[in-house]
Amino acid sequence: MRALLSKATGGPETLGLDELPDPVAGAGQVVVAVKACAINYPDVLIIEDKYQFKPQRPFAPGGEIAGVIESIGEGVTGWSVGDRVIGMTGHGGLVEKVAVPAGSLYPLPPERDFAEGAALLLTYATTIHALLDRGHIAEGQSLLVLGAAGGVGLAAIELGKAFGARVVAAVSSEEKAQAARDAGADETLIYARAPFDKDQSKALAEQFKALGGKAGYDVIYDPVGGDYAEPALRSIAWEGRYLVVGFPAGIPKLPLNLTLLKSCDVCGVFWGAFAARDPKANAAHIARLFQLWQDGKIAPRVTETFAFEDGGKAIAKMAARAAIGKLVVKVAD
Repeated sequence: MRALLSKATGGPETLGLDELPDPVAGAGQVVVAVKACAINYPDVLIIEDKYQFKPQRPFAPGGEIAGVIESIGEGVTGWSVGDRVIGMTGHGGLVEKVAVPAGSLYPLPPERDFAEGAALLLTYATTIHALLDRGHIAEGQSLLVLGAAGGVGLAAIELGKAFGARVVAAVSSEEKAQAARDAGADETLIYARAPFDKDQSKALAEQFKALGGKAGYDVIYDPVGGDYAEPALRSIAWEGRYLVVGFPAGIPKLPLNLTLLKSCDVCGVFWGAFAARDPKANAAHIARLFQLWQDGKIAPRVTETFAFEDGGKAIAKMAARAAIGKLVVKVAD
């Protein structure tokens, strides 16, 4: 089978198609013929050896797949050859076939295509965990979303609205602002590109505050980090929750006096660890996501697809922070 492999530390240009033996389903596993693989920011980090986990090379990036079950290992029940499925692999998804634990898969509804299915789990599961378990968001509260036109950003807008929040979406361009409005944002804010000096940081804080109102934001969802974090934190409400999701703009340093003055919480969001530690709670969240998907409250926005051999270009676009919505590599028809 073909696989898009990382053989050396580096950027997307270091990836190349190669041949690997077909996988065999072990006990408790199934082999999935991959049809589509979504690209996420961890794919940028993992090939640069900057992610929390460092797989042994050679490995394929790609942590989110959709496909068809091709074979079933010993002890597997509830699945049949030919079933359409979606699942998380962590890495290893940019391949023609992959062996995965049967319990990590979910059925792809018949009315959904593979590209849309591949784009669901990581962004929405991360976000529902963030907003409900870490942010304790409630109807009538206010939510500020940074990087709001990316995959997790659009998911945060949609889920925020589904949970009854007023959502302010912060983005870096008018094109991204329109994507946020299309997803249901009540207000949008266009910020400049970092880095910021002291005056620029103060001006950005005032932008956030202007749309947050006198009370400020009950929940701030930050998948960006860098110089955007402190200005956003300055706009938080009394006893607000600041959700730390990711750092494509760099790892920020926050002045902790702000947390004292606002009596607010800074909350880390690590969905992968949560799902491993509390699989029942994660399964309940995913069941809720499928219901929201069926009800039309959420919908993965696949804005661009790439041929298998161009998978590196998808990762390069993600690395440049130029993606709106989700990027998906079509591995097979």
